[in-house]
Amino acid sequence: MDIQVGDVLELKKEHPCGSRRWSVLRVGMDFRLRCQGCGHELMLPRSKAEKSVKKVIRSGEGQQT
Repeated sequence: MDIQVGDVLELKKEHPCGSRRWSVLRVGMDFRLRCQGCGHELMLPRSKAEKSVKKVIRSGEGQQT
């Protein structure tokens, strides 16, 4: 899966704040993600992150709200 820094990921499960969208801050063996709802940051292993992705919104595309 081709995920780059600056992309927005829509995950299958909601964060407790109610948001499903996460900004990608770092890519490698682990992903560093920031919740777009509350700003919480976390590190996820690549395998777990790729399984939970529902949709990738590229940084160049217009974001729908």
